[in-house]
Amino acid sequence: MKTVTAAEANRQFSRVLRDISQGEIFTVVSRGKPVATITPAKSADAQHRAAKAALVDRLRKQKASGERNWTRDELYDH
Repeated sequence: MKTVTAAEANRQFSRVLRDISQGEIFTVVSRGKPVATITPAKSADAQHRAAKAALVDRLRKQKASGERNWTRDELYDH
């Protein structure tokens, strides 16, 4: 993780974005205090796979009852 001042991030925004796209995480500080963390965006595919894996894992741990004793909302973490 790298730390960058707000002014420096503003002046070198293209470089900061390039580093982030390569997986680097930045903490932006203003007057010595952290104000933001910038991380690479997760692709929708990666988020979808992770959510599906979590759901399948949770369902595998539940005992099959043969009846619908759950609600749709219980299937998804909110």
